[in-house]
Amino acid sequence: MNIHEYQAKALLKEYGAPVLGGGVAYTPSEAVERAKALGGPVWVVKAQIHAGGRGKAGGVKVVKSLEEVEAVAKELLGKTLVTHQTGPEGKEVRRLFVEDGCRIANELYLSMLIDRATGQVAIVASSEGGMDIEDVAAATPEKIMTVQIDPVTGLQPFHARKVAFGLGLTGKAAKACIKVVQSLYAAFIAKDAALVEINPLVVTEDDDVVVLDAKMSFDGNALFRHEKVRELRDESEEDPAEVRASQHELNYIRLDGNIGCMVNGAGLAMATMDIIKLQGGAPANFLDVGGGATKERVTEAFKIILSDENVEGILVNIFGGIMRCDVIADGVIAAAREVQLAVPLVVRLEGTNVEIGKQKLAESGLAIEPADDLNDAAAKVVKAVRES
Repeated sequence: MNIHEYQAKALLKEYGAPVLGGGVAYTPSEAVERAKALGGPVWVVKAQIHAGGRGKAGGVKVVKSLEEVEAVAKELLGKTLVTHQTGPEGKEVRRLFVEDGCRIANELYLSMLIDRATGQVAIVASSEGGMDIEDVAAATPEKIMTVQIDPVTGLQPFHARKVAFGLGLTGKAAKACIKVVQSLYAAFIAKDAALVEINPLVVTEDDDVVVLDAKMSFDGNALFRHEKVRELRDESEEDPAEVRASQHELNYIRLDGNIGCMVNGAGLAMATMDIIKLQGGAPANFLDVGGGATKERVTEAFKIILSDENVEGILVNIFGGIMRCDVIADGVIAAAREVQLAVPLVVRLEGTNVEIGKQKLAESGLAIEPADDLNDAAAKVVKAVRES
C-alpha cells in the first residue's frame, strides 16, 4: 500500500525525521490558508499523487506570494498529471501539499527497502539526489552505495556513519544525516514498510539535513497490525478494479494485454501468464482467486476481468487441491450467464472433483472450450482471440 508525501512526512516526523512545516489542501482557498499559517515568504506547492516524477511533470511549484499560491493551486487541482510512473493516462490531482521553502546547498538520495536476495534491509544512498535513481545507476553506478542491515542486529551506529561519510558529509551535516538514517530505520521497522524513499534528502546552507520529499509503501500482509496506516489508504489513487477485487479477497493486478486470466495460486498464475506470452498472446491481468474461493467469489472475479474493455478472451486455469473444480465450474457458469459472456472462454481444470467440474461445464450449454493441459489452454485461447 502506498501513501501520499504529506502522510509519509507526518509519519516519519513521529520517529524524529526532520521535515519542513506544511499542510494538505483540497481547494485553492485551503492552500492559501495553509500558506498563511506557515508564514512564508517562500512556499512550495506540491501535487499529491501516488507517483514519482511530479516535479518534471510540472506538479511542484515554488511560489513567493499568496496570490501565486492560489493561482498554482487552481492550476494543479483537477489537473491530470502525466509522469514516467503514471503511464500515458496520468493521475488526477485531488489534493495539494503546501510546504515551507528552504535554502538548498546540496541534494542527496536515500532509501530503505527489503533486499529479497539477502532477506535484509538495504539502505541505498547516492550523492546524486533529485534524479531518478535508475538514471544514476545507468550513467554513474559508482555514485550509488548500498549498506545491508542484518535483521538480527538491526541498525548499528557504524551503519549510519557509513552512509553519512559515503555521501561525502562531514561535521554538523554528517551528524544530522546519521540521525536521519536512524529515524528512517526506526519508522521502517516499526511500520512494516516495504519502501522508504527520500529524494531529495537535502543539506541546507546552514548544514542542516532535511527530508524534502518522501515516498512510503507498506507490506500489505502486515497491515492488520497497523490500523493507523490502513486509514491512510487513498482508494482514488488505485485502479477501481483492484480496489473492488481487494473487497472480495481477490488478488488482481491489471496489465496491458487482451487475455483475461483467472487462476488459483500466485505461482500458477505467473506460469499461466508466461505460457500465454510463449504462445504469442498477452495477459490482461494477474488474478489469483485463492485456495478457498466460493462460487460467489469466482463470479465476482469474472465481472472484474470483464470490466477491462481490452479483454477479448478469458483463460481459466484451476488446479484443485483445497479448491474444488466443481465449485469453480459453478462459478464460471453463473458468471458467464450473468454477464452474458461474449468473448471466447477456455477452461482447464485439474485436481479435486475435476470430472464433476468438467461434466458441469459440458452440460451448461455455454460456449466453453475445455483444455487438457496448460499449454493446450494457452494455445486455444490465443487462437480464439486472434480469430474472433
